[in-house]
Amino acid sequence: MPELQSLSPDHGPALLAFERENRAYFAASVPDRGEEYFARFEERLRALLAEQAAGDCFFHVVTGADGEVLGRVNLYEVADGSAELGYRVAERAAGQGLATWAAREMCARAGERYGLTVLTARTTLDNAASRAVLARTGFTVVGGTRLNGRPGLSYRRSL
Repeated sequence: MPELQSLSPDHGPALLAFERENRAYFAASVPDRGEEYFARFEERLRALLAEQAAGDCFFHVVTGADGEVLGRVNLYEVADGSAELGYRVAERAAGQGLATWAAREMCARAGERYGLTVLTARTTLDNAASRAVLARTGFTVVGGTRLNGRPGLSYRRSL
């Protein structure tokens, strides 16, 4: 059974492995993080943990039975009772309902633990899997957007 855990320094090695192993897979639907991300990963992790400690963002990993990172689910741009939801799942775990499970868990946590009342999300039009996850987890389309030059949709969900 997967587990949703708040990001901690202990997740660093498994998170880096997850990002490296899935780099090409993720680049098919979101912009590549670039070489600098991997070269300065430890510095980036410390910055994320500082943002989390300040309450500006809430970062999470989805772990499997062996502690391996199977996905990430994050709340960022936290302000005035709202946040934006973002997620990514390992290629080997895709198509198994993990993203839907993780998004549902995060919606519950957002309201119960973080006191949020509204979540937003965005995805590109060509990312059918992400659009399906958002629909299955109660998000509704509120408009169009562009993500890195690509047409997309904006979503909203009240908690």
